[in-house]
Amino acid sequence: MPSPKTPHILCIRFSAMGDVAMMVPVLLALTRQYPELKITVLSKPFFAPFFKEIQNLTFYGADVKQEYKGVCGLFKLYKTLKPKRFTAVADLHNVLRSNVLLSFFRFRGTKNTQIDKGRAEKKALTQQTNKVFKPLKTTHQRYAAVFKELGFPVDLKGDEVLPKQKLTDAVFQALGSEPFKWLGIAPFAAHDGKKYPLELLDVLLADLVSKKYKIILFGGGKEEQQLLNAFEAKYKNAVNVAGKFSFSEELALISHLDAMLAMDSGNGHMAALFGVPTVTLWGVTHPYLGFAPYMQPEENQLTADREQFPAIPTSAYGNKVPEGYENVMHSIKPKTILNRLTEILD
Repeated sequence: MPSPKTPHILCIRFSAMGDVAMMVPVLLALTRQYPELKITVLSKPFFAPFFKEIQNLTFYGADVKQEYKGVCGLFKLYKTLKPKRFTAVADLHNVLRSNVLLSFFRFRGTKNTQIDKGRAEKKALTQQTNKVFKPLKTTHQRYAAVFKELGFPVDLKGDEVLPKQKLTDAVFQALGSEPFKWLGIAPFAAHDGKKYPLELLDVLLADLVSKKYKIILFGGGKEEQQLLNAFEAKYKNAVNVAGKFSFSEELALISHLDAMLAMDSGNGHMAALFGVPTVTLWGVTHPYLGFAPYMQPEENQLTADREQFPAIPTSAYGNKVPEGYENVMHSIKPKTILNRLTEILD
């Protein structure tokens, strides 16, 4: 008799960075509990460094906005993937693009399932009237449910973290050799409703600078780099690394942090991948939506004042800021953040 075919699951998730990062603990648990299982992750090429330490996992980078754009492009992508003879497809994205790609595999008869995003529950949690304010399943749990449906129940134990990664000479030179604790701060996010005001960050940095911390500032585009340059110039222990390193180098640096302060954004999820204590500031979003970094305790979730701003969370992604909610982040005081960070670091 021929031997049973080795199970090989294609996992689809194209964006966003935080959601892709949240796959990692689940895939670590999956590959540990099923060492015979092969995994291929299909995502944007940029995200490849997230997955390089996971056993029995192959990363397939696909540019679905250029090379594989549109229905014809997705069919071309399907044809490149077809020879790998996947035994199942896990759609961890459940958007139009992944639905189209999944339909080709379905037509062929490949076993498949999709993430339940809990859209109705999230709508009930984010609506302003008749709000149902209760914690929902985490994204990690929703990912795990997909694999359970495919016949691979996953037990998330909380120890699914990546090892520290090797730092390059360029990173060492930028950060210096002082015997300080390394505190990462990523004050930006995709939407204004999730960003901590820079004037309050300035107050926080003024308090932090007296501590023996190396304050490492993370950001993205040129505008963010310029804003962080001003803080680097003002505070002697602050280093702006925005735009200075490759994504792999930045990820390695994050793996060596002693703590991370982030918004509801990808940076917090990246730090949590390595078990770094991560304090998250929540503006118009809220951890009840299920997007908190992996295995971070409740005391690390600093939320805006819901007595003052009862419509929080206003949306799942932070893109809806109702009138009068422009300053929700001001209700998270720098002193509150300072106290939590010093509890972790001192």
